[in-house]
Amino acid sequence: MTQNTQPGEITDRIAQDLKARLEQGGEHLQVRDVNGEHVGTVDHLEGEQIKLTRKDSPDGQHHYVPLSQVESMDDVAVYLNVERSSLS
Repeated sequence: MTQNTQPGEITDRIAQDLKARLEQGGEHLQVRDVNGEHVGTVDHLEGEQIKLTRKDSPDGQHHYVPLSQVESMDDVAVYLNVERSSLS
């Protein structure tokens, strides 16, 4: 029997994993683009977006990354499926 993945299922799993990781405390996860370039540092989840810390921002403002742009995560970083230049 083949199990089909429902739309949004992977995003939901990543969001749950990310929430669990942030609740553990400690250092915030890095955010890296599809090429491995540093994009920022996770501040926290806000709805369906990752809010990045201001300290890594060139303009000193918070920036957001939609969960739909998250490819995967590990104990060190969240990896995106887009290039840094395509982020707003």
